[in-house]
Amino acid sequence: MVISGHDSRAGALTLIGGELALDFANTSSGRGSTNHKDHIVRSSHVAQWAAHARLIPPADSKWLAAAVETDATLGARLLREALAVRENIYELGAALAAGRLAPPKCIETLAKSYARALARGRLTPSGENFGWAWSPREAPVEAVLGPISLSALTLLQQADLTRVKQCQGHECGWLFFDTTKNKSRRWCEMKICGNRAKQKRFGSKMQRG
Repeated sequence: MVISGHDSRAGALTLIGGELALDFANTSSGRGSTNHKDHIVRSSHVAQWAAHARLIPPADSKWLAAAVETDATLGARLLREALAVRENIYELGAALAAGRLAPPKCIETLAKSYARALARGRLTPSGENFGWAWSPREAPVEAVLGPISLSALTLLQQADLTRVKQCQGHECGWLFFDTTKNKSRRWCEMKICGNRAKQKRFGSKMQRG
């Protein structure tokens, strides 16, 4: 299901992934189903999500939203590279959630994506340490995709990957990092996918009874 620009919820999607990279992967849901919803189909949707996720400061978010509307080349590049990064992260996350090894080609692609972004970044003070930062107006594509790629790489390097899960809700498939003590989380949101599953089970019992 390809949504229109007016139907996109890129700027309002619930950020439940627990990691920036997983939240970005969740801008598409129900992949492979008849209820597939993709909330990033235009470059402006990338800008909206970046503002929503607070990837870049508000003033730069407004600048980026205007820039991708007036600069077709920039808009096309941002959309193309954002979708490539998103789908690569989704493939990685889905594999880990299923208990499989991370596909080597996905790791290689992610590393290359981050290396390209890193070439446009600066090592700047961050609290008591230093961190990589990007100027949205000097490197707009990298300012959005650099932090997302870094989030995915940090997850792979430092996290307990058995905690990467995929929502079991009907036609959902969102990814999240399970922080429960016994790794028992099954749903992206209990009040939505969890309740739907409960209602479906209740309906099946009523039919059988």
